[in-house]
Amino acid sequence: MAGGNAIRGSRVGAGPMGEAERGEAAPRVVIAYYCANDHVTTPSFAQEPGMVIPEFWDCPRCGFPAGQDQDNPPAPPKAEPYKTHLAYVKERRSDKEGAVILDEALKSLRDRGLIQ
Repeated sequence: MAGGNAIRGSRVGAGPMGEAERGEAAPRVVIAYYCANDHVTTPSFAQEPGMVIPEFWDCPRCGFPAGQDQDNPPAPPKAEPYKTHLAYVKERRSDKEGAVILDEALKSLRDRGLIQ
C-alpha cells in the first residue's frame, strides 16, 4: 500500500476544527463521585434549567456504585452465590409437598406403562 495520502479526507488549507465550526460549548457542572475503593470519578454535566444530577454514578475503574459523600461512599453490591435449580425449587416447596408431587408423577408414569 505504497503512495497513500496521509491527509485523506481533508482539503488543502483546512485547519483543525475549532469552536467556530462546532458552535459554543454549553456551560458545564463537574461533580465528584467516590466509590468504596477510594476511586474518584468526575463526570461533567451540561448546566441547564431543571437539570437533575444523579445521586449515584458507576465507578469506571471497579464498577462499584459511587456517591457524592466522600466520607460515606455507597457499599458495594453483595454477590449472591450461585443457586442450582434444585435450590430454587426448595425455596418454593417443602419436602412434604415435593414428595406428593413426585408420587403423582410416578403414578402417572405407571398408569401409562412407562415404568413399573
